[in-house]
Amino acid sequence: MIILLYGQDSYRLREKLNEIISRYQTAAKGFSLRQLEAEELSLIELENELKKRSMFKEKKLVIIKNLFSSGLAKRLGDLTEAMLKSDDIFLFWEPGDISAKEPLFALLKKQAKTEEFAPLGEIGLRNWIKKEFSRYGVKISETAIIKLIAFVGNDLWRCANEIKKLVSHQQGGTVEAKEVELLVKPLIETKIFATIDAIAVKDKRRAFRLIAEHLEAGESPLYLLAMINFQFRNLLVIKDLLEKRQPYYSLAKLTGLHPFVIKKSSLQAEKFSLDELKIIYQKIFQVDNDIKRGRIEPQAALDFLVAEICSLRLCPTRK
Repeated sequence: MIILLYGQDSYRLREKLNEIISRYQTAAKGFSLRQLEAEELSLIELENELKKRSMFKEKKLVIIKNLFSSGLAKRLGDLTEAMLKSDDIFLFWEPGDISAKEPLFALLKKQAKTEEFAPLGEIGLRNWIKKEFSRYGVKISETAIIKLIAFVGNDLWRCANEIKKLVSHQQGGTVEAKEVELLVKPLIETKIFATIDAIAVKDKRRAFRLIAEHLEAGESPLYLLAMINFQFRNLLVIKDLLEKRQPYYSLAKLTGLHPFVIKKSSLQAEKFSLDELKIIYQKIFQVDNDIKRGRIEPQAALDFLVAEICSLRLCPTRK
């Protein structure tokens, strides 16, 4: 028997592997576990593993990692058929995508148990976060979920760690957005700054190209909207403070933002007037409200928002 687990979501891929190991250890009276790296495995060693029989008739779970990326998959030949017919379980664990042109991949899709772990979309990510909190007996509000996604993105490894931190702090009840803001350090990606720069100079073509790159990298429209929301809020706060003659060195303390974010945001704030930022932030609020009420899909909302901002033709004095 062969099981193939693969995909870009390394966190859930690892979780599934651990779940299978735990299940077989519990269910099987006699159980033998072998974990092998394909890069260090020869065909002869794999053939010997197939022929090996325990004197105690233990059931074997043989985990072979990185079979496709190592190139070993192309050289298995008749061993594939032998593993498919074997009473033992051969589990191929492959982080990342597998080319559809791989002959073994096409065969396994038809004759083996396969499961792909692609990056979670916006709904899947929200549900996963809720499920993780429920495991600890803690709830999380919808606004806190949106804030958490905005701060950590699609990185489930980091998200899981932040959830543990929030659960430990909360100790029951419901986690709200204010707890996320207090305990989770936001991840502001360089491309987000580049996207805001493109929007600031009303370069619609470049803004949409950068957004397409975010989406191709597996980031959800909801995450991008949350990041744009977060960054324009920063610009509005910083612009307001600077116009009130607050010294630059005091901005980090007054806003609670990282110095790197302060530096980048201060430069970006120069490209907008305070009136423009207020109008933009109001538009973001309206779009966010429309999404929550189901009036518009996140992808369409993202496209609409960027087009609207790039089309603004306000010309008040910028400071």
